[in-house]
Amino acid sequence: MSSPSGSNVSACPIVLIPGLACSPRLFAPQLPVLWRHGSICIASPTRHASIAALAAAILEEAPPRFILMGLSMGGYISFEILRQAPHRVAALAILDSSARADTEESRENRQRMIALAAQGKLTLATELSFPRSVHPQAASDATLRQLVLAMAEDTGSDAYIRQQTAIAARPDARAGLAAIACPTLIIVGDSDALTPPALAEEMHGLIPRSELAIIPRCGHLSTLEQPELVNQVLQQWLARLP
Repeated sequence: MSSPSGSNVSACPIVLIPGLACSPRLFAPQLPVLWRHGSICIASPTRHASIAALAAAILEEAPPRFILMGLSMGGYISFEILRQAPHRVAALAILDSSARADTEESRENRQRMIALAAQGKLTLATELSFPRSVHPQAASDATLRQLVLAMAEDTGSDAYIRQQTAIAARPDARAGLAAIACPTLIIVGDSDALTPPALAEEMHGLIPRSELAIIPRCGHLSTLEQPELVNQVLQQWLARLP
């Protein structure tokens, strides 16, 4: 996964990869900050049912070299992009994600969510997942809940099923983390129940010279739950790039 150093990393375009059942709305609070650093591309990881195919499709449409940012499923895809084309990634930001493969318990739960979506009950599947996706204090936030439901509607049942299928079969990426040579930032909410801080700390320990930021009072959807804090971390990290 080695990546050649570049003298103008901070001027590279930024490619954003949303998480499961998420749309560009996931990064809406970050766009004014990221826009200052150059062009922005938001990937649509919806057309394939494997992490490898999703990564390859994004690479087909991405700029020749770019700063890569992925949240949750976007992080899984980001590691695969680095495996397929490390020379194209100038810098990497992983938000609320993991380098591990899915657990058996998680795979079983995904099958239940897939079954609901196949029955036309994507809204129910999203509502069932919402409480664990956010900080406990945000579980009653009606505005945030409606935004999450709207993103699921943006995604649609067919794409949601493909995404869940891809995530359930994702490979363990830990063996390749030591070869990541580009500047890397890892962000996680302190109360992320889906990809806890321990998993972020594991990635931080395996990726050379990586930086770790733990966002307080925050669950899995850090870009929406604590946008100002996430923006501050991203802005400072981008400013430190070569």
